[in-house]
Amino acid sequence: MANGESTTRSRLDADSLTAVLRERAVARLGEEAELTLVLDGMELRREGATAQEGLMRVRGLDGKLVNGYRSFNVLGMGTGEARGLLYHHLFSSQQPDFQSENREIERAIAETETSLQGYAGVKTWVMDCGFDNDAVWWQVWSHPGSHLVVRLYHRERIVLWQNRKGVWEERYLDATLAHLRPLAEVETDLEVRLVGQKRPKRQPVTVRLSAVPLRVYHPTERQQTKSVWLVKAEIVNAVNEPWYLLTDWSVSDAASIVRVFIFYRRRWAVEDTFKFVKTCFGVEEVRLLAFEAIRTLVACAWVAAGFLFHLGLTLDHWEVRLLAHLGGWQERANRPPGKLILTRGLRRLFDLLATEAILLEHIEQYGDLPPFVKRLFAAYGFSLSR
Repeated sequence: MANGESTTRSRLDADSLTAVLRERAVARLGEEAELTLVLDGMELRREGATAQEGLMRVRGLDGKLVNGYRSFNVLGMGTGEARGLLYHHLFSSQQPDFQSENREIERAIAETETSLQGYAGVKTWVMDCGFDNDAVWWQVWSHPGSHLVVRLYHRERIVLWQNRKGVWEERYLDATLAHLRPLAEVETDLEVRLVGQKRPKRQPVTVRLSAVPLRVYHPTERQQTKSVWLVKAEIVNAVNEPWYLLTDWSVSDAASIVRVFIFYRRRWAVEDTFKFVKTCFGVEEVRLLAFEAIRTLVACAWVAAGFLFHLGLTLDHWEVRLLAHLGGWQERANRPPGKLILTRGLRRLFDLLATEAILLEHIEQYGDLPPFVKRLFAAYGFSLSR
């Protein structure tokens, strides 16, 4: 298990666990009239680590590059409380089958869309500025019923803007900001730093919304364009610069621009889920584990999140019950396991995998285990093998 090579003892591997999560998500979301699909990346930072398998360079909290891994995840949300994990894949640029991060993004979109082939409703992909890529946008638009709301980072690209005579002319995206038309103001709660404050905090804010219609070019077929709207969301009195969002949803009045803002705002609603997955059992402290074992651990964290954050998993799923029992949970009426129990279960699973990896390393270095360890294993009928 520690080396990711065990396929006969259990279904406790990353791909099997992710498949269960996706299956439950599709079933849970299938009856929803409309879906929001949040595509987000997540760094697994291992600053200072050198011996772990497949370490790549990822961005640290201070902006500098450190060792670690990356993952892409797609969380689906219905119009109500229904949610589900539709995609998860932890990867490393140092693995033999790695091609590029763009390919990983393409895979996330393609596999999610394939899993939702039977869904007849409308889908809106919501992405942060890390996905400000024309090829990504057009891949989304190639799927029937799929729309896009993405935060922009590159404002130096060339787009088409309609002048007063109705003629579409090429402009740098930055130059079109002067033509944004105010459409609405909204009151909401956001974690933000306002002028005069030392640090961000969750607080009521006013957001001014404005928009301008544009057209964007296909990345390879320049004669093909797509009608889009550039939306500016400016938080009044905020220290940070406004959000610039691009969407293919029509934005012509207050109701339509608020709808686009809500789509992007929903992305922030999943941050607690991502934070739990990343921090719940010290995943960034993992040592002496093979890459596939690390993938399994993170997938197990998603199983716990699937139960705690109502992503379609219940105590009827053996994966959840395993983590709960590892955490010391005893079945009682109306007493389901909580974060503490499942986190403890994840940590115990981590301890098991770490112990197994260390023992296998000892065997590789010295040829065998100490006699007292072998006697202990024999007493409990436990065997250790690669």
